[in-house]
Amino acid sequence: MKPRKFQLSVLALFALLLSSCSTQTVRIVDMTPPKQLAQSLPEEELLDIGLSVFQANVPEDYDDRIEQIISPEIRRAEAQYIPYIAKNLIQSSGNWGAVRVIPRASLAVDVIVGGEILESTGESLELKITVHDATGRMWYSKNYKALASKYAYEESFPKSVDAFQSIYKQITDDLLDYRLKLSKEDIKRIRAVAEMRFAQDFSKDAFGDHVSQNERGEFQLIRLPSEEDPMLISVRKVREREYLFIDTIDEYYASFQRNVYPTYQVWRKASYIDTITYKKLQTQAKNRIVGGAIGLVGSVGTIYASDDWAADTSGIAGVIGSATVISKAILKKNEAEQYAERLRELATETERELVPTTIELENRTIKLQGSVDEQYVELKSVLRDLYYEDLGLTSPADKMEPAVE
Repeated sequence: MKPRKFQLSVLALFALLLSSCSTQTVRIVDMTPPKQLAQSLPEEELLDIGLSVFQANVPEDYDDRIEQIISPEIRRAEAQYIPYIAKNLIQSSGNWGAVRVIPRASLAVDVIVGGEILESTGESLELKITVHDATGRMWYSKNYKALASKYAYEESFPKSVDAFQSIYKQITDDLLDYRLKLSKEDIKRIRAVAEMRFAQDFSKDAFGDHVSQNERGEFQLIRLPSEEDPMLISVRKVREREYLFIDTIDEYYASFQRNVYPTYQVWRKASYIDTITYKKLQTQAKNRIVGGAIGLVGSVGTIYASDDWAADTSGIAGVIGSATVISKAILKKNEAEQYAERLRELATETERELVPTTIELENRTIKLQGSVDEQYVELKSVLRDLYYEDLGLTSPADKMEPAVE
């Protein structure tokens, strides 16, 4: 008698693999409001937040983009769309000062929220969020992931609630949780360092010794200028002008969100359906391959364990049948690949409608597509000219680059 341990062991292994393929996914829509402070804070304890446009995280390699089903233009549009949705919820909490979406990290705000899109389909969203303040202190860096519910794409679903509302709520709550760890002195220090670093950015000669940077990369306040210092007064005027620019940019992001919402929502809904179908097909293909392999091993085991001609014949028939199952599974997998291609085609169709527009700002036309950083550099140069003009001085000839946090 041939041993049967081999057959039973392998069958058990494949059964375990098969059982691991069938899991239930719970999908909910969190529509509860974010945490709010019991009492409103005085103005001097409020911190301004800037959400810089997220990193789109588009692979340079074309094959990688195809494999991950990433459309560059849609992903770049999301890099502007997503921080604006987060900004709205953070602002609605009432726990902060001004909350704005900005082209890049800026010294005009107290807290910078940066982000990277790790995954984005209508079915799943994963973000990496990094938060630090003007002192250079890292608040936290954390990954957030959520799955959308099909109900989020129904006509009756509130437009004010995003399909991935739970992520934005988590971000808003986490920001407040960290803020509550700070003392009044911490808040005062952050605001003061932010202003002095902004001043240094315009005139290192005048404000170079007001703030220093330690070996950890954090900034420490050394001293403050007099409130009557004409250079400080001029810096504050310039800062207000930058606020106006940022507010204008923020209005652009608001308009951008409104304009792309209908098309983007249609894409996400279709992407949700196709992604779910695609994953089901992948699971079915995997199950069929595993099931076919179980039948194949069982049939081979029957031949291996038997000395009987009839049993061997039965085993051979089982091998043929199991091979047919695996063959069909491969066809099913090819069908899943067709859905992946549909997702890519759908993204390509949609991206044509997600082209950012231009805005008018003080008799200048600014195009917010790719070159927004260049426009920001130009603005900083203009603001520096205004700063020196206020002081009756000649502006330095060298080009000014925006400071990076």
